[in-house]
Amino acid sequence: MASTDETAQVTQDVAPLGTTPPAQPPNGAGTGRGASMPRWLPRAMVLALALIACFQLGSWAFHQLTGLLINILIAFFLALAVEPAVSWMAARGLRRGFATFLVFLGVLIASAGFVTLMGSMLAGQIVDMVDDFPDYLDKVISWINQTFHTELSRVEIQDSLVHSDWLQKYVQNSASGVLDVSGQVLGGLFQLLTVLLFSFYFAADGPRLRRALCSVLPPARQAEVLRAWEIAVDKTGGYLYSRGLMALISGVAHYILLQALGVPYAPVLAVWVGLVSQFIPTIGTYLAGALPMLIAFTVDPWYALWVLIFVVVYQQFENYVLQPKLTAKSVDIHPAVAFGSVIAGTALLGAVGALISIPAIATLQAFLGAYVKRYDVTDDPRVHGHRRRGGTSLLTRMRRALRGPNHPGAASEAEVAADEAASGAGPDSGAGPDSGAGPESGADPASGAGPGERQ
Repeated sequence: MASTDETAQVTQDVAPLGTTPPAQPPNGAGTGRGASMPRWLPRAMVLALALIACFQLGSWAFHQLTGLLINILIAFFLALAVEPAVSWMAARGLRRGFATFLVFLGVLIASAGFVTLMGSMLAGQIVDMVDDFPDYLDKVISWINQTFHTELSRVEIQDSLVHSDWLQKYVQNSASGVLDVSGQVLGGLFQLLTVLLFSFYFAADGPRLRRALCSVLPPARQAEVLRAWEIAVDKTGGYLYSRGLMALISGVAHYILLQALGVPYAPVLAVWVGLVSQFIPTIGTYLAGALPMLIAFTVDPWYALWVLIFVVVYQQFENYVLQPKLTAKSVDIHPAVAFGSVIAGTALLGAVGALISIPAIATLQAFLGAYVKRYDVTDDPRVHGHRRRGGTSLLTRMRRALRGPNHPGAASEAEVAADEAASGAGPDSGAGPDSGAGPESGADPASGAGPGERQ
């Protein structure tokens, strides 16, 4: 009887006697028909896409709000700077809001008066400088002709400048950029008002802001936040006040010099030197002194040399005498750290970063100083930069190698070297009372003192 398809299929599925039938994959897995993706995979894909979308949205919002965040940062540091004056007036019975208003009114009046006086002085002296520019140019050209034996002429230089292509392009670009300048001026005024508004609220509502911040923190963290806030107030206010005082002293000193030499525009140049030299650390004095040197050079080249000498001498006086006394309790950071912080702040936030970098670093340094454990330094001459005097000098070893071991004076030199090695265990060699007398300590190998034995 012929077998049908069903009987043939049954015959194939039946396992031989004594063997285990093959296990069937569950739910048809392994076959092309029943395969399906895991249940968690769609949710993971949706979560990943949602995270990417949130990151892109946050990055876009951050770039759009960068200007506002910078203004808020400037306002915060300005509020920290006026916090001591506001707290002092509030402690005398005035309302904190009214005290903040009085402080800001005084700052605005002083700034407006300074800008008005500087503007009128600059306008008048710039007009005089433009009128006297041909005479200055004639003096410079005559000095160049006499020194380098040239035949330059002011008329030729003026004609070449007037008919130059770059001057015409500059005039065209300046005429087309008047609207851009007007827009930048209006934007600057709006930013100034924004900074003043936020700084007023930060200073007036300082206690309320601290309570709101501490209310979401445990008590241990609240003490740390309040301490950091107090340090920031002290460092920022101390930095601005000390820098302002040093700018005043520097301006007065340079004004006396320029006035004694008869250099024109002495008041404006003194103010320029005072501000630039103090708010740009380390190299600010030399950058600020370049302009007075240039103006003094137009009067007499020797005057420029005298200005350079005075700038260098005053910089040393300020670094080693004046600045340590004024900033010992306010902003005590190394000049290299200050210079590096200004560079980093400029790279991150531009001019704003250059202004707030030093008080920010001083605050961070003072805050972290309470959590760094310090130890007494051992009384070792190497701490003070003195090297160990034990051992043979390089010149002696080279002379000994060139002469050879059979040289008649080799024995005496060996005795001298042994004496030097023995004397190297004194106080100047850096070896303490517990130092080992091994080969590294300069002891004589023939003495029998091993590396672990004591002298």
